[in-house]
Amino acid sequence: MTSAPRSGRRDRNMSDKQARIFQAAAGLFDERGYSCVTTQAISERADVAAGTLFRYAASKDELLLMVLNQALHAGLTEGAKRARALRDPVDVVVEMVTPILHLGHRHAENLAVYQRQLMFGPPGEKYRSEGLALLARLEAAVAARLLEQAAARGLPARPELARVASISVFGAAHLAVSRASTGAHPDHAPMDDVRAQVRQIVDGYFAGLATDTTKGAP
Repeated sequence: MTSAPRSGRRDRNMSDKQARIFQAAAGLFDERGYSCVTTQAISERADVAAGTLFRYAASKDELLLMVLNQALHAGLTEGAKRARALRDPVDVVVEMVTPILHLGHRHAENLAVYQRQLMFGPPGEKYRSEGLALLARLEAAVAARLLEQAAARGLPARPELARVASISVFGAAHLAVSRASTGAHPDHAPMDDVRAQVRQIVDGYFAGLATDTTKGAP
């Protein structure tokens, strides 16, 4: 008769600890940057034992992934919402990827580590998989908006071309946020360059569709 209430209390305690760990990690990474944060500092701020901390995330890298996954998810959701009100395809796509640049502007080191872990982290790691799924959803959403724009122009549906264009867009945004840590192109604003690259990609996508129409491609 008492197992259910006990289980409920245990679940609430676990959720409370996870929330405290997340808040502590998010605050410290934002204040100090990845390299100046220790798991001990996170556990102390969260008021949990180190062993408890590692039950929720196995390493500092996982903690950063957990924090930035949530920040990126919130940013991409808001970016997609703002993009719905726009009509110019370049404005639409730029609005959708802008949250990635905002994260890099907020703390370049944190995002550089995040990118590294997404690219080279352990296969199957929970928070890495969640981050990769976020980026896959972003690419799919960009491709979907390009297809909508193509239909509005009376152009043929070419999902594969839209998919490739969305990958190119993400690549441009990814390289733009990497510049803060590499020092490349210091005299050019990343957002301006991303907008110019997105325009080239989008214009090239529509030009390819128009060429297919002229040639009578299906």
